[in-house]
Amino acid sequence: MNVWVKTICRVLVALMIWTPYQIATAGMIGTVQVVTPSAQADRTTVLNFLTRSDVRSQLHSLGVDPSNANDRVAAMSDQEVQQLAGRINALPAGADVSWGAILLIILIAAAVWWFWQR
Repeated sequence: MNVWVKTICRVLVALMIWTPYQIATAGMIGTVQVVTPSAQADRTTVLNFLTRSDVRSQLHSLGVDPSNANDRVAAMSDQEVQQLAGRINALPAGADVSWGAILLIILIAAAVWWFWQR
């Protein structure tokens, strides 16, 4: 068994020496490469938000044609789109939990505990 351990160790050392190392390179990037994708990503965020069915129905109930809303987004400046995308990203992901829902959960938990102890 000692021979096998020595052989495996020698093979591992040889593989470590033989395997080439990755060389990382760094370089400067221009402002155009950084700013343009961000503005386009924000515009895509706003347009994706407008394609959701609940947003479309809300726009329709307010009397705004969804295609007209897309045209308005296309006419917005990058700063306006960035601000709107920031507000969209700051929205809560789930529904707003009211105190009634929390109270209902507590009452159900208390009832389950009461029946369990009985």
